[in-house]
Amino acid sequence: MDYAAHFVRDPTICAGETVFRGTRVLLRAVLADLADGASNQEILTDFPSLTEEQVRAAIAFAATAARDDMPVPAIASAR
Repeated sequence: MDYAAHFVRDPTICAGETVFRGTRVLLRAVLADLADGASNQEILTDFPSLTEEQVRAAIAFAATAARDDMPVPAIASAR
């Protein structure tokens, strides 16, 4: 999924924080709700300007960020 197409950072919108394109909904707000256990449907109810595809884009972003930012543990060599 090309999640980047769903987000925008513009200094004139929400002080430059990442929002969903065409909204003022902060990406970090949706990610925080997901982390707190909110379902996709609960998020769509709380943020009616979002689409289900945008929520999936937030999840894809988080998955990519976790893959890119998590350190890879060293593998102990067998001796």
